[in-house]
Amino acid sequence: MIDDHPALNRRDDVPGTLVPGRLRASWLRSERYGISIDAVEPVFAGTEPPESLFHECGNEVLADLHRTLSSEPVGMMLTDADGVVLSRVSGDHSLLRALDAVHLAPGFGYSEREVGTNGLGLALADIAPTLVRAEQHYSHSLTGFTCAAAPVVDPATGRLEGAVNLTTWARTSSDLLLTLARSAASTIRTSMLARGSGNTPRPTTRRGLFRIVHAAGRAVADLGSEWTTAVAEARSAMDDGMAVAAIGSASSGRSTLLEQSARAAFPRHRILIASAPEPNDLQTWLDLWSFEAGRPDTAIVVRDVDALPAYAAEHLDGLLFASDILRMPVSMTAERLESVPTALRRRVRSVVSVAALQDRPDDVLPLARHFAREMRGRDVQFTDAAERALRNYDWPHDVAELKSTITRAVGRSDVVDTHVLPTEILAGPTRRLSSIEAFERGEIVRLLSTGPMTMQHAAERLGMSRATLYRKIAYYKIDMKSSR
Repeated sequence: MIDDHPALNRRDDVPGTLVPGRLRASWLRSERYGISIDAVEPVFAGTEPPESLFHECGNEVLADLHRTLSSEPVGMMLTDADGVVLSRVSGDHSLLRALDAVHLAPGFGYSEREVGTNGLGLALADIAPTLVRAEQHYSHSLTGFTCAAAPVVDPATGRLEGAVNLTTWARTSSDLLLTLARSAASTIRTSMLARGSGNTPRPTTRRGLFRIVHAAGRAVADLGSEWTTAVAEARSAMDDGMAVAAIGSASSGRSTLLEQSARAAFPRHRILIASAPEPNDLQTWLDLWSFEAGRPDTAIVVRDVDALPAYAAEHLDGLLFASDILRMPVSMTAERLESVPTALRRRVRSVVSVAALQDRPDDVLPLARHFAREMRGRDVQFTDAAERALRNYDWPHDVAELKSTITRAVGRSDVVDTHVLPTEILAGPTRRLSSIEAFERGEIVRLLSTGPMTMQHAAERLGMSRATLYRKIAYYKIDMKSSR
């Protein structure tokens, strides 16, 4: 039991009672996330360097700190707000090798949700400087280290940009480690403030190239009959030991379908979800499979196998299909079966087609509520007008567009209504409109959906005559009943 672990009962290490309380909460969250207590499971997000003021200033501060501590056994790291290590320096090669062994290296995720309690993850979770010693780590494989981390908040926007993390051996004195981390974070903030407004958008990092989902992982929405049938078909094939391919557009939810099927077929299994990487990350990605190949407690979902080069597919085939008996349930996604590299295509015994979202209208609202709940951590209310708009839109960019729309909407309001939805979605299923026409139609629908008002009042609010408003309503084929 977690309550018996010494990390939760030792109070002589850290002054006061605040940090032990935070540690206890972090350990309980780690257990709830299903994190392995025995070893750190690699979560690889890719090493493409972001272009940002935070990254530029942070690397300069780390370089200065490295010059000062070049003879000390300290690993100095800069991470993004999601805990992905962006850069790492140290003068101690044995420490670097040990950090590589636990995947505390550039491109790997070290958030609390991915690794469990650690200094870096807890600093980002609580947005507070944090020191985690030896056995206070959730994973036993990290007890040989002590980690101190301090978050970096953009001084202009107040947005969390990332953190400075310093890691040393557990046996090494760490009295100044947290002070150094705080000082480095403060210097980065000062440098960012001096160099720019800080209003540049945060760069997008390619996420989830290699990650593990446990039985206690995220829930999946209950969707319509077509989706349910496809899940049942994939599950049946997995139960029979077949390799499954889910075929469809890249944003149709193919990997989610396979994940849901694998969870139903193997409720106690870990699910490894891997996506085809960029060329510069391919070798690291292939090396990671050696940690997982052959594990009977793991189901495999390989996304975008049609993007893998032939030699990588052959390497993967040799690891996952080493014998005629498929020890690990394997599934994969691609747009077309013909595009899957030959080495993997010959292994496929069952093919499941995943329709685009525009062909699954019954799935739109359940998915929208699911994405809103994921974003807010609770159920979110949708107005009738917003539900009609979401249901009537044809979602040309599939599930990814719906998720992006809902994420932005719930970030702006506690209730999803038409005023937080993009204009093109309010335009509904009409002929192809120009950008100006789509905006005008959306504004009319938005206004008429806000509540009871006379047409004269609505026309005045829109800056047109009542007659013009009626003509616009007819021209854009606006359903007055569904807009009210």
